[in-house]
Amino acid sequence: MKIYLYNLGCARNIVDGEAMQGLLEKTGHTFVEDAGDAGAIIVNTCSFIEPAAEESVDAILEMARLKSEGSCSRLIVTGCLPERYRENLAAALPEVDAFLGTGAYDRVERALSGETEKGICLLPDPAAIPLHTRSTLRARSTHPACYVKIMEGCNRRCTYCIIPKLRGRLRSRTPEDIGREVRDMAEQGAPEIVIIGQDTTSYGDDLDGRTNLADLLALAAKAAPDAWIRFLYGHPDRIDDRLLETVRDHPNICPYFDIPVQHVSRAVLKRMGRGGHDRRFLEDLFSRIRDRVPDAALRTTVMTGFPGETEADFNELSEFVKTMRFDHLGAFVYSDADDLVSHRLAGHVPAEVAKDRMERLMTLQAEISLEKNEARVGQTHAVLLEENQHDGTAIGRTMFQAPEVDGITVVYASSTRSPNTAGDTSSETSPETSPETSLVDIGDFIGKRIHVTITQATEYDLEGVPA
Repeated sequence: MKIYLYNLGCARNIVDGEAMQGLLEKTGHTFVEDAGDAGAIIVNTCSFIEPAAEESVDAILEMARLKSEGSCSRLIVTGCLPERYRENLAAALPEVDAFLGTGAYDRVERALSGETEKGICLLPDPAAIPLHTRSTLRARSTHPACYVKIMEGCNRRCTYCIIPKLRGRLRSRTPEDIGREVRDMAEQGAPEIVIIGQDTTSYGDDLDGRTNLADLLALAAKAAPDAWIRFLYGHPDRIDDRLLETVRDHPNICPYFDIPVQHVSRAVLKRMGRGGHDRRFLEDLFSRIRDRVPDAALRTTVMTGFPGETEADFNELSEFVKTMRFDHLGAFVYSDADDLVSHRLAGHVPAEVAKDRMERLMTLQAEISLEKNEARVGQTHAVLLEENQHDGTAIGRTMFQAPEVDGITVVYASSTRSPNTAGDTSSETSPETSPETSLVDIGDFIGKRIHVTITQATEYDLEGVPA
């Protein structure tokens, strides 16, 4: 059967989608790029916040339209949306043939075959499904950045977050298995390996103290010495000196810290279930990172409109953003739902107020981002080229730009010097290339790192030419 896979949501969902694809390819199915050519469609959904759930429903309805008009005979919905809304979702979407929760992606072949009854919901305990391992069948990513999911679930109980309910308690993979997977990816030519989990800094808490994220990053850096190693989704309470030293001491670990803080007001953080720190703690943390790790890039995420947030709380958050001057910052409006603990809190903020606060923060961050990017003009950075635009340009990223969530670097072809494809961030010419070699087609270097001199900057993106 020809299958079209529509992946929505975070990088963790991407890994689950790759696992489903690998499982189905083993049994003889093929995957197509155009949903109109598919005999079956899988929509792998997200439901973390209301806009994500709405996007997932819109995608399902669009695929259902294609099913009614084209050659598609089966429509399967997987992931967080069916796990969260369960049988209610099936009743609302009769066009769908089967719903698979987060613990049922390994049953996708059964759902596609038509063995299940129409509209069935397969919702086993997410904790019952085996963890991904090195031997898990996954489709080889066509994107230069490859993801390694090191854990499932989360033991935290943030009042606004549904993830523990959808994914279960924390379960960590063994470091030996992760190290082998990282080595496999490196041997297959992956130029960047991204370590992910719900809270990567909690990695190993369930392994009797035998290992932690710092140990794992050091292991990954040695297993893939020519690849960039990046980790995402850290928690501010778990960024210790050992982790900072590990990042500092391994040149191929991106000095990039993705640490969502959500807020800085002590009162708001307590209501969020994140009461272990406050603004002073967070300012000290990010200052310590910058002090210990040269060229550290800082990214965070904040929320506006959480129940009980006052204008004074918001002003404190704004002052924090002004003070810390993050390289990257994302803001989103609190998303209420009756299955969240935070739904029962008093003092819900009107939607228009929450949205206004979010927009004010993003306007502030745009100014900061522009100033930071303009300061990079004239500098030379290693850039991983990811996409050929076929117009003499390519799209890539630096170490301080994570895939999907940050800006990009647009590279214009130049005939002055050939790119340096070495793995470090120096600007010296690689011994494998000649300074006189013309870079005729920049597309020849997709999936490789070259050195780029930054020539232009916008609020979120950079432009440059090969150094």
